[in-house]
Amino acid sequence: MRSMLRAESGGALKRTRIQLDPAASDASAATSSAATSSAFTALTDPARFLNRDFEWLEFNRRVLDIANDSETPLLERIRFLSIFSSNLDEFFMKRVGSLRDQIEQGRAGPVVESLTPAQQFAGIRERVVTMAKSQANMLKNELLPALREKQIDLLKWDGLNIDEQNEARAWFRHNVFPILTPLAVDPGHRFPFISNMSVSLGVMLQRPGESEQLFARVKVPEIPSRLYCVPGTRRWIPLQDIIEHNLDELFPGMEILKVLPFRVTRNAEIDSDNDDADDLLEAIQQQLRERRFARVVRMEIPSDANPRILKFLMDELEIDEADIYEADGLLEYGALNEIADLDDAPLHFSPWTPLKPPQVGHGNYDIFARIRKGDVLLHHPYESFEASIEHFIEQAAKDPKVLCIKQSLYRTSGDSPFITSLIQAAESGKQVAVLVELRARFDEARNIRWARKLEDAGVHVAYGVVGLKTHTKTALVVRQESDGIRCYGHIGTGNYNSKTARLYEDIGLLTCDAQITEDLTGLFNYMTGRSRQRDYLRLLIAPVAMKKRFVQLIEREIELTKPAMPGRIIAKMNQLEDRGIMDALYRASQAGVQIDLIVRGFCCLRPGVPGLSDNIRVRSVVGRFLEHSRIFWFQAGKKNPLDGEMFIGSADWMYRNLQTRVEAATPILLLEHRARLWDVIQTCLNDCRQSWQMRGDGTYERIRWEQLDPTDPRAIGVHQHLINVETQRHQSLEHSSSL
Repeated sequence: MRSMLRAESGGALKRTRIQLDPAASDASAATSSAATSSAFTALTDPARFLNRDFEWLEFNRRVLDIANDSETPLLERIRFLSIFSSNLDEFFMKRVGSLRDQIEQGRAGPVVESLTPAQQFAGIRERVVTMAKSQANMLKNELLPALREKQIDLLKWDGLNIDEQNEARAWFRHNVFPILTPLAVDPGHRFPFISNMSVSLGVMLQRPGESEQLFARVKVPEIPSRLYCVPGTRRWIPLQDIIEHNLDELFPGMEILKVLPFRVTRNAEIDSDNDDADDLLEAIQQQLRERRFARVVRMEIPSDANPRILKFLMDELEIDEADIYEADGLLEYGALNEIADLDDAPLHFSPWTPLKPPQVGHGNYDIFARIRKGDVLLHHPYESFEASIEHFIEQAAKDPKVLCIKQSLYRTSGDSPFITSLIQAAESGKQVAVLVELRARFDEARNIRWARKLEDAGVHVAYGVVGLKTHTKTALVVRQESDGIRCYGHIGTGNYNSKTARLYEDIGLLTCDAQITEDLTGLFNYMTGRSRQRDYLRLLIAPVAMKKRFVQLIEREIELTKPAMPGRIIAKMNQLEDRGIMDALYRASQAGVQIDLIVRGFCCLRPGVPGLSDNIRVRSVVGRFLEHSRIFWFQAGKKNPLDGEMFIGSADWMYRNLQTRVEAATPILLLEHRARLWDVIQTCLNDCRQSWQMRGDGTYERIRWEQLDPTDPRAIGVHQHLINVETQRHQSLEHSSSL
């Protein structure tokens, strides 16, 4: 049976069994504790860096904290439970498979990593098990009772009365039964392929009067709704539960002995050298095919799993105890989004519609004329992405004076208006060049479709620089004007994705500054041609110069530090992991530079360690919007903070961003723009509502707000405060323009 599975999956690797050893997890905790209890100062000690995977799990714990916060609106708490699970799925797909490979192949981790791969794996498992239990208890003991008080319920089959069960059964027969394909496993039927993140039912059957037990698998179909809503109510039952209680429809005449629901997660880290591929598009397509059959890195089951079915599944999927995770709650928390989407305003965050930026005009305005008046700074989702960046590319596509449009696409939405505009521009005779990053994780298939559609329309499509991912968020428009050719550019911190632009906090800059647009021209030549340009006038470009420049800026703060006026650095980003940058920050702290880091996700730097990082503080902001912007500020010896140097860009301070990706950061040149971004980072640093302070051991403490006046800006949260600020600012600008 197993040989048949290997043949279908393209040759599964033989698994090395990993014993669940509590001592390995204890060792990882001891290493972390020892590193912070001793006053070490050596910049060669591996323990000065925290484990990336542990810190990512700490971030997801903060997501779970929001679901556990009674002050978060009820349906938003339900959504954050789903977000927590979605994050965890991605973590297992991206990180755990590679770690298992290291263990099985006997490979050690990086020299600078103080934990062995086995210790890391044990620590991951321990943390995941603990958080999964918290999630299940939260749903069962807090959120479901709270929902019932609002006449909203998530039921089991037995929670329906007879009439409701009959109605659900009729719905099942009409809408679900025709889709189901029960698959037997016996000498004539090999074990079926189990797709990634799918929920299945393992069913043990028996013919009446016979003792032989037979196995069959039923996949819960991926229909639009994984929940059945009882008509006329706000009560749901999982589709999985309905199928389980109607299996007699699938196996008439058979005796159903036991049923085991299970869900598998497969590794998404497929080893392949795309850089040597003759055709990158074809190589990525092959990689997607291989990913479908990649090894299982996690199987989720109920805590009361039937041991016989479980053993059978473990043998067939070639997994062991270390890959099994018990789920006392739901197997698929993503189904909860249907409940979270209920139209019940008091149970949601107050509605927010991004404001049309007053600085770019009203109605059918000329966005190019506005940019010629001066740079335009945009803050999403407080300001409309549609009315600014989408309009910029749309107007460029229609404008007869525009000669050329160039744009990089890393992730874009399924119904992207950018694709429509770029195709329109190409069909009207404009030169259009687009860099589509085919290797954007989990968006490869969509990006392949867009690349082909663009090529069919005559767009020049490039797939990036060999050996590098293209992550920069940049666009360039070349326009013929009365005084000659002028270039207009956009540099952002977020993707050209209209959907996430309503949920992610990002910064963008529209400019026709001649030096910046000259740099953008050189950058696009680097991405689409064979340019090896290394020197740029204003932009910081990775991998050629960005890290070097950031280290220089940190070292300059050390040089300018005086007892009466210490240097200061404030940096806001998604993740912090690059060891060269972290060591530079440690040196700066030892020299007396005051450093505040706002890191939403994982941070591998240890703050507040005596003798090493006394002057470094790290906080994380997590809430309604995903904090996604990267802002870097250096005091540069200036008394007025607005005279310091400030940059925004697409790169985190991670090795991959600075060394293996094409990234761009731009200086913020206008004083009024630096003032606006200064307010943003100060809001994050002063917040007491949705912020966590990081400890030197890598854990986080939530900053308390209960003692503050409810009207205090620090007590209402970063996102609500900035909604209020932007609303007032826009009202003031509109009033001024009407006078």
